[in-house]
Amino acid sequence: MKALWRRLFVAVGGYIRATDRYLWAIALTLSGISVLLLLGLLNTGYATRTQLATQLIAACMGIAAAVILSNLDYHVLAGLWKLYMPACLLLVLLTFTPLGVVRGDDQAWLSIPVINYTIQPSEFLKLAFIFTFSLHLERVRGEVNKIPNLVKLCIHGAIPVLLIHLQGDDGSAMIFLFIFVCMIFAAGLDIKYILWAAGAAVLVAPLVWFFVLTEDQKERFLIFTNPASDPTGKGWQQYQGLLAIGSGGVSGTGIFSGQHVYVGEARNDFIFTFLAESLGFLGCLGLIALFMALCIKILWNSTRAEDPLGQFLCVGVFAMIAFQVIINLGMCLSVLPVIGVTLPLLSSGGTSVLTVYISLGIVLSVYHRSRINMFIDT
Repeated sequence: MKALWRRLFVAVGGYIRATDRYLWAIALTLSGISVLLLLGLLNTGYATRTQLATQLIAACMGIAAAVILSNLDYHVLAGLWKLYMPACLLLVLLTFTPLGVVRGDDQAWLSIPVINYTIQPSEFLKLAFIFTFSLHLERVRGEVNKIPNLVKLCIHGAIPVLLIHLQGDDGSAMIFLFIFVCMIFAAGLDIKYILWAAGAAVLVAPLVWFFVLTEDQKERFLIFTNPASDPTGKGWQQYQGLLAIGSGGVSGTGIFSGQHVYVGEARNDFIFTFLAESLGFLGCLGLIALFMALCIKILWNSTRAEDPLGQFLCVGVFAMIAFQVIINLGMCLSVLPVIGVTLPLLSSGGTSVLTVYISLGIVLSVYHRSRINMFIDT
């Protein structure tokens, strides 16, 4: 038995020495903050024990998945896309069946009858898309700006965006779009195409406003600049969020004070408002610094990748996390409309937490391969 424990200790020590310790430290710190915030919300009555347990289980499963994936070759993982991409697409399509669960205007969740649980398939589709799009970009590297290749890449990117838009989950659709833009830009897309796309977006915007957006979506855009104009209606959530953020002051009221402004979805999309109230302005700065460090570390790993595939994978994960942080904080601070985007690793939600850890496992796989080859080369 002692020999078994010794081997286990040696294996864990070896992994810690070889892995990206900084990335792990940031991710685990964010998960620790999430658990503390959910405990505070539980103490205040704004969260349940089940939600806290789900967060802990998802984090533990995600950590285990990240450890496993980090020890696998990302080339092999990418090569298995014919298995997981159809599976992810099937799960998304099942949301349009009676198994789909509607929350608000979104039919983006899938009910699992046996265990009485719901998952959000679009989260898994993000990872599958990052893999398949990375493979596509690697195959056409150096020739991205050729029109036939560019058209195929745009079609590749448009499929998940349109599919998730049909679910009504435009927040997730925008994340897919941002991942697409960042990855194709990293592959060497000519700036002229970006300028053309920006110009086309400006021209199309009126058509989208009048013929695509629903009345509810229009109201969200109109209200976010001044939530106080409708504090009991469409602007209620953001108005309450601003009250919570403002009441936090410089150092906050404390996570377990028990006296907090009620904000809708404070455990989920608006968990930042609870953190701001509990830990104040200093806590907000600390959280933003952690997310900036996480994103910078992922980008740094992309520069150390042994090949374009590893680089594109890291850029895709960076885009997914960075855009979610920007949109979520923008919603909470009322500089962007509420579109239902979680704050990575902090917001309550099993699927979201698991997806982020899996994505970090991919980045760690790229890091491990680059270190192995670095030592081989020397």
